Amino acid sequence: MHISTRIFAAASIAAMSLFAGSAMADGEKYVIGTDSTYPPFEFVDASGTIQGFDIDIAKALCAEMKAECSFVSTDWDGIIPALNAKKFDMIVSSMSITPERLKLVDFSNKYYNTPPAIAVPKDSKITDVAGLKGKVIGAQTSTTHANYAEKHLADTELKLYPTADEYKLDVSSGRVDAVIDDVVVLSEWVKSDAGACCKILTTLPVDKEINGNGAGIAIRKGDPLKEKLNTAIAAIRASGEYKKIQDKYFDFDVYGE
Repeated sequence: MHISTRIFAAASIAAMSLFAGSAMADGEKYVIGTDSTYPPFEFVDASGTIQGFDIDIAKALCAEMKAECSFVSTDWDGIIPALNAKKFDMIVSSMSITPERLKLVDFSNKYYNTPPAIAVPKDSKITDVAGLKGKVIGAQTSTTHANYAEKHLADTELKLYPTADEYKLDVSSGRVDAVIDDVVVLSEWVKSDAGACCKILTTLPVDKEINGNGAGIAIRKGDPLKEKLNTAIAAIRASGEYKKIQDKYFDFDVYGE
């Protein structure tokens, strides 16, 4: 699925770096890469601070590990190459655990799992997935959702965008007929003023080969940080901290099955 739900392409990294430690002074120090253009999972608020569900989960995990963490906002297309180039220590950015990505990085256990969905303008005559035939669908480039559309919506025209914000602008202005993304991302958007143009058409069946097994935290191959993260994820689930963060953003269980 920003389970999300995004795949790497070329390497590039944004310059913005924001400190958001939740830590013990004598603990490990980690730099976390995130694409901060994927609300409600990660976004930059009016003060220039990275916020969102992923960010709060990362802070909780760092506190559990007694680690000091900072965040670097990074272009999605280059986020895996940047991790492997040691620009940061982990990726917390709604990255789906997929077979393709597992060739390049290791992942923690999942920390959430939600399905893809389609959104259309409120006045659209499209009433179901079959009605998308021959239509133009927008998606963020290098994502599992773009791959899903290529495989399962092959009778549509797929238009790719560098960020989710750009496909949202195009569907709201009528330049594309529909968009595909994580159901949470689209649901939060259509409830906002910016997304008042549109509605959720339907959720889509998960294709595990494409969508993976939920969103996990990516680390470099062989990094022992994986086990620390898995222990911390289990701990915040057991303590209720996970639910506290989830309830701040959602009125349903995003952890999934």
